[in-house]
Amino acid sequence: MTKTPSGRMRRTILEWLKDPALHFPASRRRDLAATGVTARAVAAKLGVPRRTAVAHLDFLTRLGVLRTRRIRCRTHYRRDEVRIAEVARMFEKGW
Repeated sequence: MTKTPSGRMRRTILEWLKDPALHFPASRRRDLAATGVTARAVAAKLGVPRRTAVAHLDFLTRLGVLRTRRIRCRTHYRRDEVRIAEVARMFEKGW
């Protein structure tokens, strides 16, 4: 997941989502840490089309390291810290 350009991009997204308030514009109505960040915000930060950001975010969601939440017509993404810790432990043990 981290040796390819796509892997680096996904790793960057995960890093940004550790502290979304630091990396993304503040929302007037929402706490980014609690609700998550939209694909549009991730795409703007990466400088890629929204579809590209959605593909990466969906991949990370299928892996289980991101959680989604629908608010109105948008999907918000945030880290699943428990799952990330589980995956890290699996890699430390060598599977």
